[in-house]
Amino acid sequence: MKHEDKKNHQHTGSCCSGSSSPEIESKTCCSSSSEAASTEEPSSCGTKSHEHSHSCCSDTIALTTDKGQHSCCSDHDIVSGDSDIEETAEYRVYGMDCPSCAATIEKSLKTLNDIQHVTLNYNTGKLQVAAASESALLLIPSSVEKLGFNIETIQSNKKMKTYLIEGMDCAACANTIVNHLKTVPAVKDVRVNFSTGKAQIEHDNEADDIIKEVSKAGYTATLVTSSRQSAESRHHKGQNGPIVFSGILIALGFIGSHTGIASYMTTVLYAIAMIVSGYKPAKSAYYGIKSRSLDMNVLMTVAALGAAVIGEWLEGATVVWLFALGVALQTRSIEQTRNSIRGLMDLAPSEAWVKENGQLIKKAAEDISIGTTIVVKPGDRIPLDGEIINGESNINQAPITGESIPVDKIIGDAVYAGTINESGSLEVKVTKLVEDTTISKIIHLVEEAQEKKAPTQAFVDKFATIYTPIVFILALFIMVIPPLFDGAWSEWFYKGLELLVVACPCALVISTPVAIVSAIGNAAKNGVLIKGGTFLEKAGAINAIAFDKTGTLTEGKPAVSEVVSLAAEENQLLAITKTLEDYSNHPIARAIVDYAAEKKVDSLQGSNFKILTGKGVQATIQETVYYAGNAKLFSDLGTPLSHCWSHIEKLQNEGKTIIIVGTAKSVLGIISVADTIRHTTVSALESLKQNGMQQIVMLTGDNEGTAKMIASESRVDRYFADLLPEDKVKAIQQLQHEGYQTAMVGDGINDAPALATADLGIAMGGAGTDTAMETADIVLMADNLEKLPHTMKLSRKALAVIKQNIWFSIIVKVIALAFIFPGWLTLWIAVLSDTGAALLVILNSLRLLKMRK
Repeated sequence: MKHEDKKNHQHTGSCCSGSSSPEIESKTCCSSSSEAASTEEPSSCGTKSHEHSHSCCSDTIALTTDKGQHSCCSDHDIVSGDSDIEETAEYRVYGMDCPSCAATIEKSLKTLNDIQHVTLNYNTGKLQVAAASESALLLIPSSVEKLGFNIETIQSNKKMKTYLIEGMDCAACANTIVNHLKTVPAVKDVRVNFSTGKAQIEHDNEADDIIKEVSKAGYTATLVTSSRQSAESRHHKGQNGPIVFSGILIALGFIGSHTGIASYMTTVLYAIAMIVSGYKPAKSAYYGIKSRSLDMNVLMTVAALGAAVIGEWLEGATVVWLFALGVALQTRSIEQTRNSIRGLMDLAPSEAWVKENGQLIKKAAEDISIGTTIVVKPGDRIPLDGEIINGESNINQAPITGESIPVDKIIGDAVYAGTINESGSLEVKVTKLVEDTTISKIIHLVEEAQEKKAPTQAFVDKFATIYTPIVFILALFIMVIPPLFDGAWSEWFYKGLELLVVACPCALVISTPVAIVSAIGNAAKNGVLIKGGTFLEKAGAINAIAFDKTGTLTEGKPAVSEVVSLAAEENQLLAITKTLEDYSNHPIARAIVDYAAEKKVDSLQGSNFKILTGKGVQATIQETVYYAGNAKLFSDLGTPLSHCWSHIEKLQNEGKTIIIVGTAKSVLGIISVADTIRHTTVSALESLKQNGMQQIVMLTGDNEGTAKMIASESRVDRYFADLLPEDKVKAIQQLQHEGYQTAMVGDGINDAPALATADLGIAMGGAGTDTAMETADIVLMADNLEKLPHTMKLSRKALAVIKQNIWFSIIVKVIALAFIFPGWLTLWIAVLSDTGAALLVILNSLRLLKMRK
């Protein structure tokens, strides 16, 4: 981050929330009731230092340096610490109910001086601003709030903890808390936000100590573990009061007009209802017009005022009330989709039990370093990624992989933050910091995915930017031109107002992003990462899937598939083979040893172990030399193989690796080893076929025999064998040339060229594998295919919902436009059609959040 040195100016006093000209006073208080003790040090305002004793402004920022200097600026914060302010900042904006809101905010902020870059993503509500000066950044929160939205800084200092402060009634209260906490040695930095009731504090001591210190100042503090959730709840608090009150006034006015009450009284009731419900959109409209933004607030405000001008007070009040009600319902629904992964964010505990000098101490998760030993009790969630160093347990990994069945974990196994320790106490050595845990990466990737526009969304947004101005100009034309010829001013003015309302493209522009965010959120909760709307749309169009064999369709490690006993009992054969292979680390040897152990067969006493390179192994057991290896080994020994050659050929034709066991004189038996099909493979592929997948293909570097056997067991449609990595790319290209939209499923590392060539790259087993999470378009966190059918079905459902939303939105607009000129449409019906259509589109998209396997 860049920093600027402050420029010193010779001013005696200033209050940034008021006039820009400095006031020569020893003390200025913009709030009628706020008092703050003066300091001996000079004060600064904004980015410039001013020589005055003190300045206190209600709802403004006061910067407090280490020397106790104060300033008054319109950012709602009181800050203690370094006086240099960064030139870039991130915020979370609440209250946007359609993408046009984001466009209005962007346009408004770009008109501010020294603002270089503004990006506001509607899906996530994340605002990123770059400015040439710190004073420009300080104006961002107040500018956004003037438009009618709530804003909260995303704290870049990860050491900062957020506290909810209760009891503050003016900016001076915030100043009191800052001044008190400055006296606490463990406190490094303090930021108290009066308007949101929050404090962000960097400190070395425990959270309980800070809470006690705040209570000494006369206020109540509570540690906030999810700032987004608290901000949303505060945003919605008290929002419905004006709507309910306006509705009552309109109802009273309507009843009064039918019971003989004077018309001026009903007009007063309607006017008050318009003011109560319309104040916020009118304020937003004013600042929207200043920034040359033609959003729904502008259109609705003009329509309501126009209705009042021509004496249609009931319609004007109803328009405003329906609009406010629709916005409230839309906003509440939108927040549900925007925070569809909030459950993931809250999964990892904010604190952990740390083992130090034989004692357990509770520490904040962000204060724990790599290598620290933490203790996880039965029933608790694991706070950080790590490796078990003591204990064993069943771990529910559903938050990461989507798998509902707990996994057995023993010493040496990896565990992930957010997963649940169901039984047994564990000691875990931390391997990743809190910001680097698997669940943190999932949250980061999902938020990034939500910020990426899908092709359909980009097209709709572009269409809306053209549609709205055209309809607005057409409305003005209808208000002015036709009355010149027939003189029916009020009639054409009313039609123009209706057209203004119809010009709102809310339902259309919201049709795509809400569906995409809902689908991505659903997938994340089920252990699937879809890295953006583009890939979601692509997944919905896929009709062929190519699978890498090893580690994808199969377990990726050899296992004993058959034991053929010829001149020895099976247990005796296994005992001899286990003894021969016990000292080898070869995967086939380990597979045989593990199989014998499962059968509870013990090793025998052996000596003179030798590895026969390229052939096998030998050892002396009970004074007899035994061998285990391939056919070449026994041919060289001169051992007769004719009586067992039929078994050898049969197993080799099935694509299995054979291990012949015997002496130089005879063969005792044959053990075949093969890579086995995953238990979820067949059911997953069958489900894909049932959901309309036209081609399921297997790609493998194995020989024809092995490929044919695995293809038969897994029931794929086609297979390509003897492939090098570049040959897999050619196989994908062949499918594409045949007209298929092709996805490739692999491990994200060895199959990188094929994943990149395919229309959609899908990596499997992303949990704990950073490379897989970074390289593929879609990541299946579990190490099996059972989530793939759900992903493809979800993607197709999302495409269907998007199409439904778009067509429904367009049809509603066309009907509304057609009903204007015959006189069948009224203002309140126009508003109802607009907000109602937007709400129905949102509710239709929300179905994707609830979709299950």
